[in-house]
Amino acid sequence: MDQFLDTFLNWQYLWQVFPDLLKTGLANTLILAGASAIIGTVLGMVLAVMGLSTKVWLRWPARVYTDIFRGLPAILTILVIGQGLGTLARPLVGTNPYPLGITALSLIAAAYIGEIFRAGIQSVDKGQMEASRALGMTYTKAMVLVVIPQGVRRVLPALVNQFIALVKDSTLVYFLGFITSQRELFRIGQDLAANTGNLSPLVAAGFVYLVITVPLTHLVNYIDKRLQTGRKVRAGDGGDLQLVTSGTGMSR
Repeated sequence: MDQFLDTFLNWQYLWQVFPDLLKTGLANTLILAGASAIIGTVLGMVLAVMGLSTKVWLRWPARVYTDIFRGLPAILTILVIGQGLGTLARPLVGTNPYPLGITALSLIAAAYIGEIFRAGIQSVDKGQMEASRALGMTYTKAMVLVVIPQGVRRVLPALVNQFIALVKDSTLVYFLGFITSQRELFRIGQDLAANTGNLSPLVAAGFVYLVITVPLTHLVNYIDKRLQTGRKVRAGDGGDLQLVTSGTGMSR
């Protein structure tokens, strides 16, 4: 037991690694995950709209892209983009692998987020589109103003789950060889663990990951509960209470 505690919970190494984890690792992890989530969300919405198009030349490229990036292991995609395509991107990014890491994570996220958006949009009742067209809206305007907002609201829990996955997938970019100031949580813990022969720094890094992901997990559960049960609001004139179901936009 003492050996176990010394290997995984050595307070000397835990306190030694925490400053770097919080100052450098946490910031880089959030930058990698946040930037990838933003870019991936934009690309994912484009893929979802293309995938729902009636035009084959739009639908099939989106399908092929999604199948490829969802089918490949994330580490392989990161290595191919970060190292294989690094020479082509060198005129733009130089030898800095940081933008390539964000690009790889964004392309992976886009494939999953695109499917999330597509499922959400398809879950919206077809009557919404028919009613919008009956009011004189064009197909594009009805999608942008009516259908897509409802679809996005329904998949908010899944989007937060995808961000949690990005936070964890950010550990894989260390293969690209980031410099000291660019290291994320896992790389900082791994470096000190390798130097000391003790795994406590990795345990500390895992604790910081939990500080990020556990609150987000509870946020997912809260959002999902609100979307399923709805909330009570007061009617404008009569003062009666109405139950508004957030997931469908219907009231009774």
